Amino acid sequence: MLHWLRHYRRPLLAGDISAGIVVAMMMVPQGMAYALVAGLPPVVGLYASIAPPLLYALFGTSMTQSVGPMAITSLMTGAALAPLAAAGTGLHAVLAAQLALISGAVLLLCGLLRVGFLANFFSRPVMSGFTIGAAVLIAWGQVGPLLGSRDLSAPHWPSAAMGIGSIVTLLLARRYLAALLRRLGLRAGAADVGGRLGPMMVVLGATVLVVVLGLGAAGVQLTGEVPSGLPGLNLATSSAHWRDLLKPALLIAFVIFLMSMSSAQTLALKRQEKLKSNFELVGLGAANLGSALTGGFPVTGSMSRSAVNFSAGANTPLASIITALLLSVALVAPTGWLALLPLPAMAATIIVAVLGMLELDTLRTAWRYDRSDALALVATCAGVIVLGIEAGVIVGVMLSMANLIWRASRPHIAVLGRIAGSEHFRNINRYPAETIPDVLMLRIDANLFFGNVEAVSARVEEELAAHPATRHLVLVMTAVSEIDTTALFALGELNASLHQRGIGLHLAEVKGPVMDRLKQSDLPARLNGEIFLSAVLAIDKLAESV
Repeated sequence: MLHWLRHYRRPLLAGDISAGIVVAMMMVPQGMAYALVAGLPPVVGLYASIAPPLLYALFGTSMTQSVGPMAITSLMTGAALAPLAAAGTGLHAVLAAQLALISGAVLLLCGLLRVGFLANFFSRPVMSGFTIGAAVLIAWGQVGPLLGSRDLSAPHWPSAAMGIGSIVTLLLARRYLAALLRRLGLRAGAADVGGRLGPMMVVLGATVLVVVLGLGAAGVQLTGEVPSGLPGLNLATSSAHWRDLLKPALLIAFVIFLMSMSSAQTLALKRQEKLKSNFELVGLGAANLGSALTGGFPVTGSMSRSAVNFSAGANTPLASIITALLLSVALVAPTGWLALLPLPAMAATIIVAVLGMLELDTLRTAWRYDRSDALALVATCAGVIVLGIEAGVIVGVMLSMANLIWRASRPHIAVLGRIAGSEHFRNINRYPAETIPDVLMLRIDANLFFGNVEAVSARVEEELAAHPATRHLVLVMTAVSEIDTTALFALGELNASLHQRGIGLHLAEVKGPVMDRLKQSDLPARLNGEIFLSAVLAIDKLAESV
C-alpha cells in the first residue's frame, strides 16, 4: 500500500498537480456523459470519479492509471440493468451500485487468490473485436440524444444542429487543435494536452449558447438539476436481484481487468515501470467497492483518460488524488451551471470518444498475419453488435480458448537434416540440409499433451510412410517442455509399434525437467533405442551403425 508515497520526491509534485487539474477538467463532462450511457443521472458519473481513484491509489501499481467511468463498462451496466429496472429510476441506481459491489468483490477475491494470469487467455484481436463492437453500440445509442429525438426521421433541429456541430468541432479539434496551439507558441507537451481538452471546451461553448440563445426553452434537452454536495454512504441493495446481477457482474469484472491492464501496461512500458497483475486486481476491486458505497457504478482504468494523465505530467497516483479532490470541490460548490449542460453536446463527446476506440489497424494487421485471428476479431465484433455485450464477451472468451486449443492441437513438426560442415540441424524444406536414408529425424515444436498426441502420431506415421527405408526414428525434443500422461502412453505405444517393425525409437535433446519426469516412468527402460544428449551425437552414432 502506498509504495509510491514512501519514495515521493518534491520534483514530482508539479507534474502531479498539473495532471490532476487537467484530468479533472476532462472528467466533468466525460463522467456525466458516461453516467447517461449507463442509464443513470449525470451526477452519478461524478460520484464514481471520486472514491475509486482514491482507493486505487492505495493498492494499484500503475503510476499513471486514471480510474473512473468508462464507455464500455457504462454500456455493459446499462445493458445489464435494462431488463431489471427502468433507466433513471431509484431501483436502477441501486442496482448499478450493487453491480459495482459484486464486480469489486470478485476482483478483490481474484487478486487475493492470485489469478491475474487469466487475463493472458484473452487475445488482443478478440479484445479489439469486443472494443469495436461496443464502440458501435455506444455510438448508435447516442444518436437519439444527439438529434434530440428518438424518432430519427423527425429530429429536433436545434438539438441536431448543436449535436452535429459539436461532432464536427470535436473532430477538427482532435486533428488540428494541438498543431494550432504549437504554432501559437505552446510547447509540444502542453499543446498535446490542450488538444485533448477539446471536449471540455465544446461542452462549455454549447452551454454558453444555451444561456445566450435560450435553447433550453426551445426544446434542447439539458442535464437538469445536479444536486450539490458529496455522495453519502450508500448501503442500499436489492435482495431480490443478487442472482440476476451475478453473471453480468462477473463479465463486467473480467472486462474491467482486461481494459485496465491494457491501459496500464501501455503506459508502464513507456517509463519502464513494472505492474503486478494481482495487486492491480486488488486495486480495481477496492475502487469498485468504493464506487458502490458512494452510489456509483462499475469503474475501470480508461485508456484515453490515462493517456491524458500521462501526457499532462502525472508521475504518481497523487495526480488522481488531486483530480478526485477537485471534483469533490466542484460538487460542494454551487452546481447550477452543471444543470445547463446540453445533452446533444454530451452525446457528441461520447460518439467522438468511442470513434477513437475503433482499432482497425489491429484488424488489418491480423488479416495479413493470421487469418484465424482476424476472423476471431470479426466474429467477436459481430457477436457484440448482434447478440449484445454479455453474449459478445462470452463469444470472445470462447473464441480465444478455441483458437488456443486449435493451435496447440496442430503442432509444427519438421524433418531435420544436417547443414554440411556444421553441427546445425535444420528443416529440410527450408535449408539444403543433408539426411541419412536409414535415419529419420523429426523435431516436435510444441509440448506433448492429450490435445495433440493424435496429430503428432499421425504425422509420425505419414513421415515413416514417406521414408520407407527408415531404421531409426529420432525425435528431437528441443521445444518440448512438458509431456503429460496421455502423451507418455502414446510414446510407449509408438515405441512398441516401431519395435514390431524393426525400427528404433530414439530421443534427443530432452530438457532436464522433462527427463526428470520421464525417469519416474518405465519408458526409458523400455525404449527401443537410446536417449541422446544432442542431435549431433545421435546422428554420429546412428550413422556408424547404418
